Amino acid sequence: MQLTFGDAEYNGKRKQTRREVFLAEMDQVVPWKDLLALIEPHYPTSGQPGRQPYRLEAMLRIHFLQQWYALSDPSAEEALYDTVSMRRFAKIGGLDEVPDETTILNFRHLLERHDLARKLFNRVNAHLSRKGQSLRGGTIVDATIIAAPSSTKNKQGERDPDMHQTKK
Repeated sequence: MQLTFGDAEYNGKRKQTRREVFLAEMDQVVPWKDLLALIEPHYPTSGQPGRQPYRLEAMLRIHFLQQWYALSDPSAEEALYDTVSMRRFAKIGGLDEVPDETTILNFRHLLERHDLARKLFNRVNAHLSRKGQSLRGGTIVDATIIAAPSSTKNKQGERDPDMHQTKK
């Protein structure tokens, strides 16, 4: 991973966020080599014509980010663009391409197809319990603006007398 100007600026900040502390700890305690060995036989290899598969380790780390922060595939892609600590955890440098939501979806489907998601979860939990640790799920609030209808009219085309704005 090549250091960019943005990475250099980010390295100079003083405070570590809770997310950064959590991800640094997970980077240390998760048995990455064992998990990669579990997936490798099923993961497509490069050398075939067409779009090349994304690095397996990055995809696995993105999968865990999705689990820990309750991210959908599109939200995971956006989080990797928005959040430097998540990019770093996934080992995606500032000049590297972020996998799109379809690539993330295909990886998740590969894990589901071979029943690997459950095996990964069990291995990580077993590894953590041997170290006397446990993991609780967290969530990032995924705020979405939803367009509300402009009118509160009912089927007869009249306003519902019970529907009104509250006073501020």
